[in-house]
Amino acid sequence: MRAVLLDSTPSTPAIGEVERPRPVAGELLVKVAASSVNGFDAATAAGYLQGMMEHRFPLVVGMDFAGTVEAVFGVARKPFLGAGSMAEYVTVPAGAGVAAIPAGLPVAHAGALGLAGSAALDAVTAVNPAAGETLLISGATGGVGALAVQLAAGRGVRVIATARPGAETGFVLGLTGTKVYPVDYTADLESQVRAVAPDGVDAVLHLAGDPEQLAGLLRPGGRLASTLIPGADAIARADIDVHAVMADTSTQTLSDLATRAAAGDLRVPITSTYPLHEATKAFAAFTTGALGKLSTTCP
Repeated sequence: MRAVLLDSTPSTPAIGEVERPRPVAGELLVKVAASSVNGFDAATAAGYLQGMMEHRFPLVVGMDFAGTVEAVFGVARKPFLGAGSMAEYVTVPAGAGVAAIPAGLPVAHAGALGLAGSAALDAVTAVNPAAGETLLISGATGGVGALAVQLAAGRGVRVIATARPGAETGFVLGLTGTKVYPVDYTADLESQVRAVAPDGVDAVLHLAGDPEQLAGLLRPGGRLASTLIPGADAIARADIDVHAVMADTSTQTLSDLATRAAAGDLRVPITSTYPLHEATKAFAAFTTGALGKLSTTCP
């Protein structure tokens, strides 16, 4: 079968042929219709996970998938790297990390929702912003950030989102019908944030940028959730609550996200779609800072 492969790390992903995976007891064999590029995939290719997880070569990259056993989607998570979802077929555990695609949710959208959506939902839940509170999202133009903007805005939260002027600002302003306050992270971030929240923000999502700088923008007693730090003790400030977030791609979480997306309450922010044989172009675009989610499809 065709797949997006790494023969070593660090290296550039390439399209190649590998044997179709064979499901063992308790697994499903899914014919993949759509997938997407995540930061985890780019980190794998760059060699950042060497020594942290077992690598089995040739290594098929990819976490997200949507396809058919009968119309399912989810996140392909195994205790090793190598049997990923950016291929014509993937095997996944039958009892976890898989959910039915509800009516009204396009397959390509389901294939880009799982990992980023779970991370966004868990990060917003960790800081639990109330209606009227102010939340700063650093990394708002990526897949996780773009979904987090919508989830927070849906709670009635005042959202400050990092975005450079131009296309990035236009992107974040178009994510929700609720007012969003864009701030340019390449300029004086503190003065821009203080202009919106003079006493500091109530909560921060650290999806990009310097966590210590972001923590400094919180009011006393504020909350910070990060997908990038190894643990709460990575932030020196003692008067705030810090949460290290790892996406929980449970069936319940995936079903919740898919229901919201099918109902139109959550938009999967796909900005470009590539056929599987051009997936390497998606990786190249991702590493140069593409907006939102980059989807791959496998007819």
